[in-house]
Amino acid sequence: MRLFVTLTALLSLTAASGRSLVDMQLDSLKSSHKIVYLNGSPGQRDTMQAYSDSIKTLINNFYYDQFRHFQDPAAPYFLFMSKDAKLAMGIGGCVRMRGWYDWGGAIPANGFTPYLIQMTPDPTNKRHLGTTPAGTSIFYRVIGRDKRWGNYQLYIEANFDGYNGVGFKLKKSYGIINDWTIGYANSTFSDPAAVPPTVDASGPNNKVSPTNVLVRWMHGFRHGITVAASLETPSTAISATPDVTKKVSEWLPDVAAFVQYGWNESEHIRLAGILRTLSYRDLPAATNHTKLGWGLQISSVWHPLPAWTTYLSLNGGQGYESLGGDLQVGAYDLVSTPGKEGEMYAPGAIGWNVGVQYNITPAMFVSANYSQSRYLPRSGSAPDEYKYGQVIAVNYFWNLTARIQTGVELDLGMRKNMSGATKWAHRAGLMAQFSF
Repeated sequence: MRLFVTLTALLSLTAASGRSLVDMQLDSLKSSHKIVYLNGSPGQRDTMQAYSDSIKTLINNFYYDQFRHFQDPAAPYFLFMSKDAKLAMGIGGCVRMRGWYDWGGAIPANGFTPYLIQMTPDPTNKRHLGTTPAGTSIFYRVIGRDKRWGNYQLYIEANFDGYNGVGFKLKKSYGIINDWTIGYANSTFSDPAAVPPTVDASGPNNKVSPTNVLVRWMHGFRHGITVAASLETPSTAISATPDVTKKVSEWLPDVAAFVQYGWNESEHIRLAGILRTLSYRDLPAATNHTKLGWGLQISSVWHPLPAWTTYLSLNGGQGYESLGGDLQVGAYDLVSTPGKEGEMYAPGAIGWNVGVQYNITPAMFVSANYSQSRYLPRSGSAPDEYKYGQVIAVNYFWNLTARIQTGVELDLGMRKNMSGATKWAHRAGLMAQFSF
């Protein structure tokens, strides 16, 4: 009864203030930092005030990064700042452990990916118990202000999820000067903040998640409008036929852009698009050809009530399949045209995800999401070709402290082929992580 009264009072308070419980959890993270002064702490009151304002801005910008995902590590526990409050740096990361149990046909991967569901299960692999430290990461970040060049920051992040799930692998490496980003960063076509929370590393099976070397311009205007455009290093997946067709090296950058309206620091709706050039060689005819690939995505994250958060994404296009989701496992940006030897085309695809999250308290929430990816080729595809996959995920997360998080999840996935054959898979997962 006492717990019920406490929860009721808490919900009433947040409803009256209009502040979401998700933001309240972030507030607890923002206050869990240790500040280390470089060359001694400021002595004057006005300098101390400038320092305090700078550190608040620094931490706030970190947590409300336009490309921050739920699974990304928290801001560093230890932050170093110069005496004049113009330069801050931090080294942080997270230790993350996942475990899972598959039954009714095991997926041969750490991530729960419907594309990999075995249509004819191996009788020696019907169940599987797996664990991995993949996702454990370390990063380094510097943020500063220069009289001549303005605001700048440098960021490097590496994950232990390379070879065999434990190899050290670069995840991000970029620099930002005012509105410009240069380096290895999330694609402008992606919207990580609109991806619902999951224990499983793969997340929704329509998730667009490429990381590319890029040059991006992004600017915030009045009334919550943000616009971005970028040139990105391409990486295409083309299903060439031996002795008939062959992939041609990428020779033009991908062009991506988005326009976004945000009515709160953690709420927005975004429309993004990407254009790609996809080239191949017709070997019998000894000619090169280029097809146009494109993708569109609308995505949103919204707190309709203080305890509730909704996530939405819908994407579609032609020749964009390698940018994320189920179809990135295969080679579907270009495929052979049925009945026309030496000719290829960019097939269509569409994917969507709907997620909802309910915060019992700022530190405790449950969520669920449904996602689906559909492959839309021309007629004539093989009967055992992938047609669509779907995932239903239900989970519970509990932040024991501001920096210790645990989670449990149930995943139900299905693959359907062009022939109509279907196969289901099931997974129960656990996760524990500590951010520092």
